[in-house]
Amino acid sequence: MMPEKVFVPPIKIQGIKTKLVPLIKENVSLSKDTMWIEPFMGSGVVGFNIAPARAVFADINPYIIEFYNQIKAKKITSYTVRNFLEEEGKKLSEKDDTYYYEVRERFNQKHDSLDFLFLNRSCFNGMIRFNKELAFNVPYGHKPERFSKAYVTKIANQIAHVEELLQYNDWSFMCQSFEQTIGMADEESFIYCDPPYIGRHVDYYDSWDEQSEISLRNALLHSDAIFMLSTWDHNEYRKNEYIETIWEFCHKVTKEHFYHVGAKEKNRNPMMEALLTNYRMTGNRNYLINENEQLSLHFL
Repeated sequence: MMPEKVFVPPIKIQGIKTKLVPLIKENVSLSKDTMWIEPFMGSGVVGFNIAPARAVFADINPYIIEFYNQIKAKKITSYTVRNFLEEEGKKLSEKDDTYYYEVRERFNQKHDSLDFLFLNRSCFNGMIRFNKELAFNVPYGHKPERFSKAYVTKIANQIAHVEELLQYNDWSFMCQSFEQTIGMADEESFIYCDPPYIGRHVDYYDSWDEQSEISLRNALLHSDAIFMLSTWDHNEYRKNEYIETIWEFCHKVTKEHFYHVGAKEKNRNPMMEALLTNYRMTGNRNYLINENEQLSLHFL
């Protein structure tokens, strides 16, 4: 059988879970009434591929949320994106890095969602990073011909797919903390968390430390919802000690994942990814796990 195609969303982000989507889908079971709650939306690749009927996508990055709210409100469409990127692409081709930094300065002043898309697709490695003043500061990717006709069409098609998903599903996009988002869940919800990886590079939009990890654990435990957490398990140099401490009660599934974020090939190393859940799947049933390793039957 051919592997199922994974939809890649229009906003790129470091640590995107594209290659892990099939594994995540294998370990998720939703009913038509389940509310999918994603406190760390990021690229949205997981939720967009799960495609639940009802969902809350949240993030503390206001520009990601605004981008998708503008698509939902039909202020941004595949047509407007195509026209914008074709025009801006010509200017980038002519002025190269000068124009990239002009757009970056413009975005940091006006925060236009289309400028955000342009920067995300022309900056170094498709990163999203902000300085202490919350200004986008990723350098240029040095590809003046970045917005070729084929590439623009690819992005426009990605926007069109999001438009289609929004037409048939009830989705909300909210800029708020993970505590607020998890607080919206009840026992009928499924929470998927992809927080910054503790002990790794975490300057995406805010810092992430041990207290943040503990706060996330506590919020999930008090939510009464079933949940899944993406994190790192180990690489060839060290392991994630928090899996054996604050997350020790969780069921764990692992898969090797090769990252391409490093500028040099020698820095692009494989890592063992972990999916941590408070349930074990058996057929169409989830066996919930509490802190004391006691199991209870939960039908989906």
